[in-house]
Amino acid sequence: MKKIRNIDPADRPREKLARSGAESLSDRELVAAIIGSGMKGKDVFEVSGEVVRALEPLSDLRFSTLAGIKGMGAAKASQILASFELARRYLPPPGKRVKIAGPVDVLPLVKFLEGKRQEHFVVVTLNGANEVIETRIVTVGLLNHSLVHPREVFADAIADRAAAVICVHNHPSGTLEPSSQDLAITRQLVEAGELLGIRVLDHLIVTGDGFVSLKERGQV
Repeated sequence: MKKIRNIDPADRPREKLARSGAESLSDRELVAAIIGSGMKGKDVFEVSGEVVRALEPLSDLRFSTLAGIKGMGAAKASQILASFELARRYLPPPGKRVKIAGPVDVLPLVKFLEGKRQEHFVVVTLNGANEVIETRIVTVGLLNHSLVHPREVFADAIADRAAAVICVHNHPSGTLEPSSQDLAITRQLVEAGELLGIRVLDHLIVTGDGFVSLKERGQV
């Protein structure tokens, strides 16, 4: 992640939270929004990254652990612990949202694509914790050809205040090899996502015989 001084002021954690909601921030950005600053020689994102690692396991989170992180201290450790306690008291227990850790976690969400004779382009929107917000069919093509435009991919993602998306489409032909058009639209979507502040985490091609992750192939 970039250092905070290299990020456009409008896209810094607190400004992003005010504009798009807390759910659009990653764990590291949420911690950075709480503690506000790092220290000389240690950027706020470096400090927040160490805090996030210290949050596992959350049940054993201690004041001394947080305060011992260089760049934190007693005041910032108190802010983090107070935030968690306030959330525990006032927020309902979280639902069973699906968390995406890798491409295989996406497959159950698009099982309906099995046997489809037309190409479907599906977008999965995710919050800052990589939890699924929605899974939607964006376009349905003819036979084995589907066109998609960035505005169609990102319209609902913006409405969802999503932090990221994963794109999926099927190949009714059965081939798992991405076409030149598949690669071109992936590049176009990644570039559009960078402008909008919504990451394209992956683009999967699925068939009845398996799947290919363009991220794993280094093409996202």
